[in-house]
Amino acid sequence: MSHLLLAVPSALKYVPLPSKQVDTGATAWILTSSALVLLMTPALAFFYGGMVRAKHALAMLMQNFVAIGVVSVTWIVIGFTWAFSGENKYLGDLHFVFLRHIGDEVPTLGSAQLIPTMCFVAFQLTFAIITPALITGSTADRWKFGPFVAFVTIWSIVIYAPVAHWVFDAYGMLNRSAIEPGAHFFAEDFAGGTVVHINAGAAGLAMAFLLGKRKGWPESPMRGHNIPFVLLGAGLLWFGWFGFNAGSELGADSVASAAWVNTNTATATAMLGWLLAEKIRYGKSTALGAASGAVAGLVAITPCAGWVSPMGSIFIGFIAGFICAYAVSLKNKFGLDDSLDVGGVHFVGGWIGTLSVGFFSTTGTNSLGNNGIFYGGGGHFGGWNLLMHQAIAAGIVTVFSFVGTLIIASVINLFIKNRVTEEQEYEGLDTAIHGESAYDFGGVHA
Repeated sequence: MSHLLLAVPSALKYVPLPSKQVDTGATAWILTSSALVLLMTPALAFFYGGMVRAKHALAMLMQNFVAIGVVSVTWIVIGFTWAFSGENKYLGDLHFVFLRHIGDEVPTLGSAQLIPTMCFVAFQLTFAIITPALITGSTADRWKFGPFVAFVTIWSIVIYAPVAHWVFDAYGMLNRSAIEPGAHFFAEDFAGGTVVHINAGAAGLAMAFLLGKRKGWPESPMRGHNIPFVLLGAGLLWFGWFGFNAGSELGADSVASAAWVNTNTATATAMLGWLLAEKIRYGKSTALGAASGAVAGLVAITPCAGWVSPMGSIFIGFIAGFICAYAVSLKNKFGLDDSLDVGGVHFVGGWIGTLSVGFFSTTGTNSLGNNGIFYGGGGHFGGWNLLMHQAIAAGIVTVFSFVGTLIIASVINLFIKNRVTEEQEYEGLDTAIHGESAYDFGGVHA
């Protein structure tokens, strides 16, 4: 996304946007993409909901759906302006607080595709929503609803918005080259490998550490109660991700088309890679593995989608699927109950994708990018230098998100305990917390 968010001189930063300059085709595509990405959060709810035990299914669905409500408000009030206004490299200003001034100005970053600012607000909102929702996969079965709501409110403002500013905003500290020719730092993240997946993955691991293990884990089997729900959720995520990645071009052009093809290709090969890893390890390939592998591919291709070739996406997807299939078992070795493998899929997959830009990026796909190591590198931002910048960006986001999450959750815990009681966990969060159940096990009545 950052490649099209080009800076404009300060004196021209806030100027009227005549309707004749609006690219209606680009606007229509980004609004459609926004709807596709919004669908991904309910899809994630079903993906996660099917992976938990039946007595916790509604609680998982609720956390994901409520993330839509909470972040839809925080983004409008302050999230967007902190992410996409001002010229400070660490944080935006309050120019767009409550979305004032929106409607008659170009996007803060002077998008190369002239879409209305409100269209850009809508698109970015959907990214801000799904990121904290991803965290819930690490904390399944043991996070109280009230503290969760408080956490998402704060986290979306003080963690997500600054990271989005650093990476997606041309004035951000991890994306300075757009306004500083010859700048010493430039990281390429097409659609959110750092902002969304590494960010959420690190936060999920922090919360899993803070909340502790589920009662009975890992001795007792805690298999998902509805694998068809998992496959449904994965399929809808795959569908919505075309808006996530191809939409991040902010236009309807050849790069968006390449991003679409790369997204589908990497997802397919990642699924195959995961299934192969399962076959090697366990002698069987599972439906849950197919769904998880597909998501791992979607994650890994996200930062690469508009920078790499279809051939590159084949390798990126397969590598991600194969490695992530092994990475999910690391939680057992470390004794960290990352319930639904957010660390193994989103954190590890996000790192794989972010580093892959340094290897597979090619100007043959996107002339605004740089050539990675496998394409000759060269230039101030290409080759090994690009790989180094990718690693530094991923590392900064990892530390900031992990430590910031621990601080936020620890402060909340001073006022209201984050973790449910042992009795509530045993009973099931659906009835204990929400007073309802996903299923009526008493039989069908006339």
